[in-house]
Amino acid sequence: MQNILGIIRAIGSRAIETVSRFGAMVRFFGLVLIHSGMSFRRISLTVREIYFSGVMSLVIIIVSGMFVGMVLSLQGYETLQKYGAQEQMGVLTALSLVRELGPVVAALLFASRAGSAITAGIGLMKATEQLKAMDMMAVDPIARVVAPRFWAGVLSMPLLAALFSFSGILGGYLVAVLLTGIDAGVFWGNMQAAVDVRYDILNGVIKSVIFGIAISIIATFEGFDAEPTAEGVSAATTRTVVTAALSVLALDLMLTAFMLRVAH
Repeated sequence: MQNILGIIRAIGSRAIETVSRFGAMVRFFGLVLIHSGMSFRRISLTVREIYFSGVMSLVIIIVSGMFVGMVLSLQGYETLQKYGAQEQMGVLTALSLVRELGPVVAALLFASRAGSAITAGIGLMKATEQLKAMDMMAVDPIARVVAPRFWAGVLSMPLLAALFSFSGILGGYLVAVLLTGIDAGVFWGNMQAAVDVRYDILNGVIKSVIFGIAISIIATFEGFDAEPTAEGVSAATTRTVVTAALSVLALDLMLTAFMLRVAH
């Protein structure tokens, strides 16, 4: 009986802690929005963080997107060949990327590479008392450190998702045309006829923007809330990757269900 009570107590304590941290994150999000003026008045701060978060993630995004597109094209050829519809390979690859895989996989890669780096950077500044020094000099660390990183992530994520989808389509084209012999005109023509800007591309853009907001606020919050020790920064970086990945998948489910409902 005591073991059961102990398990229930542990579950309840964990649930309370989770709700408390979620509330603190929402409050932190509000503070970031309130103190975002410096990010736009001193645009160089945000541009520097865009380079760090976005440009430095280009290689992994483009290479991963090309490989994903190649795999989709190969699997699509095998499936469509059974029904004599190989000419639809471009449609299958493009719709899979712009609707779903582009925003989701790009967000997971962004969280792993840029999100963890943002958390580690802010956490290191806290551990070395740089944030306290800013407070002593009447410089708001949220406005100076957090907000530029947040907006850099929000602005970078849709662009990275678009590049992921583009490189994936290019990879699918290489497999479809060069390896399986599909006519290039048929590949592009069927894809252009099937992909709708409003219901396909716009939905992917909306998803990538929301994913960017979620990943950026999680990364900055975990870094700002990290314990000022090496172990604390390491634990915060791990929490960022895990929490951001789960958040992206959960948001993707909700957004897909909502968008399908709106479309019909």
